Amino acid sequence: MKILCIGRNYADHIAELQNETPSEPVIFAKPDTALLQRGMPFFYPDFSQDVHHELELVLRISKNGKNIEEKFAHTYYDAIGLGIDFTARDLQSKLKAKGLPWELAKGFDGSAPLGTVFKPVGDFADLKNINFRLEVNGEVRQQGNSSLMLHPFDAIISYISRFITLKIGDLIFTGTPSGVGPVKIGDRLVGFIEQERVLDVAVK
Repeated sequence: MKILCIGRNYADHIAELQNETPSEPVIFAKPDTALLQRGMPFFYPDFSQDVHHELELVLRISKNGKNIEEKFAHTYYDAIGLGIDFTARDLQSKLKAKGLPWELAKGFDGSAPLGTVFKPVGDFADLKNINFRLEVNGEVRQQGNSSLMLHPFDAIISYISRFITLKIGDLIFTGTPSGVGPVKIGDRLVGFIEQERVLDVAVK
């Protein structure tokens, strides 16, 4: 199982971080040790003082594929959930300033909490109109809709599979909307797809 992530996939998030808009999907990976499942808490790391939440819709790959045509891409994932791409923003900025890779800021242990509920693709009336949001301590911090993605699900699947073979059980984090921000010990992060609560993470 691998975790593949899409960066800069919502225009409003690109604007809030003052990044350049990419013409193709930006891909990075997290190791399997980044995964937090079954509602496990996130333990704040001692190497950062500025960890940010980034809520994302997550695709679950259901069959193996390579060089997948976009028109067939919808047959390669069977469920959609929520995940958080925790980012050590201070570490990321330091590495980027030196022109170095920033995997350490994205792929550290526990940096990919996954919701406890994955909804079957068939449960959605329109995959291009999925509302999701993140509440931190009961306050809405992030709101997004899949229609606002620069690169939609099927385009992402097709693009990644040109370079990396997708396998059953792989997870694809599809990008975050605006509203990213720091978390602190004691916070509770709750994620919703439409009105269904599917993710709950305590920061300790």
